[in-house]
Amino acid sequence: MQFEALAREMKGAMDRARQIAPFSPRVPAFDEDAAYEVAHLVHQARLREGAKPVGRKIGFTNRHIWDEYGVYQPIWGWMYESTVAYVERMPGVCRLAGLAEPRIEPEIVLHFRSAPPPQADAAAILACVDWIAHGFEIVQSHFPGWKFTAADTIADNGLHGRLLVGPPRCVEELGADVLERLARFTIALSCNGRVRERGGGANVLGSPLAAVAHLLAVLARAPIAAPLAAGEIVTTGTLTRALPVAPGETWSTTLDGIDLPGLAVQFD
Repeated sequence: MQFEALAREMKGAMDRARQIAPFSPRVPAFDEDAAYEVAHLVHQARLREGAKPVGRKIGFTNRHIWDEYGVYQPIWGWMYESTVAYVERMPGVCRLAGLAEPRIEPEIVLHFRSAPPPQADAAAILACVDWIAHGFEIVQSHFPGWKFTAADTIADNGLHGRLLVGPPRCVEELGADVLERLARFTIALSCNGRVRERGGGANVLGSPLAAVAHLLAVLARAPIAAPLAAGEIVTTGTLTRALPVAPGETWSTTLDGIDLPGLAVQFD
């Protein structure tokens, strides 16, 4: 019963773009397992309302940001048709209305033509992928000041707000050494033409494919979690620090070491 009450509170905060006190300090023994129960109830409520899930987001795969947030493990959440957009013409446009304290994260997005096995390694995961893209995940926090525990972020659907997906590239177009390139490419993130952050594929647990391997292992251990399925997209975690984003700003990226185009998005 307590999980259901927490799920109603969490979903209400999401739907109204309002912030609430974190659960961890006020709910005894609110751990990661309890948080995934709450997130599952919120997800089920969304499905009853007609939401269409299209994939998963993996968060906190970048160890360089763990100390900043006090979260020391990756998490995951659902993405829906209503929260994912494809940027076909640069610059794209994204409205920030309805998001709580939004921040921007440059990421690598994978689309699965077949379901990867639960214990797949990087090569086996890549064999299940038909296209790869660079994207921006706009994350948010329904807990004021981005102060929370890992369990709180799980209940908040992994802090997912929006995913903006750039032009996809077929795996075959990225070269025979794409496995290695995903681990060693670099990226520069700019706001209004000024570089704000630099990062790369190695920041994401060593490679975006390693992030997916972690997700598969977590899903395999969770009886209430649906396994990753054919047709899903997965965004694998931020390649740089997550930075606040505001209306009137244009954010852009350049990538070096992998044949994926940069992304440019104007925020309203």
